[in-house]
Amino acid sequence: MTAVEVKNTVLAVLAAAGAIIANALGGWDALLKVLVALMVADYLTGLTVAGVFKKSRHTQSGALSSTVGFMGLLKKGAVLLLIYIAVKLDAAIGQSYVRSCVIIFFIGNEGLSLLENVGLMGVQYPRFLQKMLETLRDKGDNGGDDNDGK
Repeated sequence: MTAVEVKNTVLAVLAAAGAIIANALGGWDALLKVLVALMVADYLTGLTVAGVFKKSRHTQSGALSSTVGFMGLLKKGAVLLLIYIAVKLDAAIGQSYVRSCVIIFFIGNEGLSLLENVGLMGVQYPRFLQKMLETLRDKGDNGGDDNDGK
C-alpha cells in the first residue's frame, strides 16, 4: 500500500467515524456545531490558563495537570453521552425537544466556562455575553420555559 492509499484509508475511516458519531448525536446541526466549538475553545483556553498563566482553579499551583486535563476530557465525553441519551429519549416519546434543551443547557455551561477562562487571562468581555449564556443555560435547564414551570 502506498502512502497516498494509507492516507486515503485513514481519512475514510475518520470520516465514517465522524458521520456515525454525528448521527448518534442527532445530526450535525447548528446547535451541535456551536456546542462542539465551545467545548474545544473551553478546553484550549483551560490549557492556556494553566500552562501559560498558571491560574488554573483546578490545581493548587495553578499549573497544568495531566489528571485534570484528562478529567476535563472525560466530562466533555459525558456531555456527549447525555446528548446521545437525549436523542434516544426524543425517539422514545416521538418529540424533538429533549436533545435541543440538553444542548442549549450545555452551550450555556461551556460558554460560561470559556468566559471564566478568558477572564483569568485578563481578557475583558461584554457582560451581556455572560447574561446571555446564563439565560441559555437556564432555558435549557427549565426545558425552554420562560416562566420556570409556573
